[in-house]
Amino acid sequence: QVQVVESGGGLVQAGGSLRLSCAASGLTFSSFTMGWFRQAPGKEREFVAAIYWSGRGPFYADSVKGRFGISRDNAKNMVNLRMSSLKPEDTAVYFCAGSRLLTTQRHQYTVWGPGTQVTVST
Repeated sequence: QVQVVESGGGLVQAGGSLRLSCAASGLTFSSFTMGWFRQAPGKEREFVAAIYWSGRGPFYADSVKGRFGISRDNAKNMVNLRMSSLKPEDTAVYFCAGSRLLTTQRHQYTVWGPGTQVTVST
């Protein structure tokens, strides 16, 4: 069974840091592009960061460049998202996702986790 599961969300004050992790199973992890997306209440799910299976990238949304860092460990089937200088507008449910394509487009990701809540307080 193909599965990805996020962990590490929580409540943090503005300016703080969090590290999200995603564990994958049931897929050839090293062949997948892994990405992070987020969805705030009342808004569409949006791209945050991605790292290709080849190691090419990473790629970031403009809103998180310089503050977030994505990395992957193919030996452990894990992908992480380090978030720093967090802002209240970063509050959202964060989703880990996988794609067989070299893409940052949401609709091209076929494997999705249930999400983890990140709340940034003022």
